[in-house]
Amino acid sequence: MDTEAAIRHGTMRVTALLLVAAALAIGLGVGGVGASLPVVVGFLALAGGLYALRPDPDRFDPVAGIHVGDILHSLWLGPLIVAAVLVVRLSATPGEVQAIGGLLGLAGMANYFLRPVYLLGYDLVSAVRGGTGRANSR
Repeated sequence: MDTEAAIRHGTMRVTALLLVAAALAIGLGVGGVGASLPVVVGFLALAGGLYALRPDPDRFDPVAGIHVGDILHSLWLGPLIVAAVLVVRLSATPGEVQAIGGLLGLAGMANYFLRPVYLLGYDLVSAVRGGTGRANSR
């Protein structure tokens, strides 16, 4: 996989994981559940279950250039992200858990919209190093 594809693939994976984490946190807050140690343990158990059941990424074909199999293979990281954030804020109210979910979703979408910036940075570094980045290969 070339560097440009790795950047695109990596940013899509991080975006998807942060959006899954956001949906989990927002759903928890909407359900009226605040952060607590049992909730964190529940998310850790969910992450462990998803890790044990993760599919083979090669079973899925890319959809619109997105490697769905790789995203599904790493889906277990979504609940792990929520657990890591909530363990820092164990006394969060349901509203605060929703806000945490909103911030996770915002971070995911910011990552998605910054993809062109990441690719521009790659082009600039390639141009300075004299490599064959996208700008130099045309």
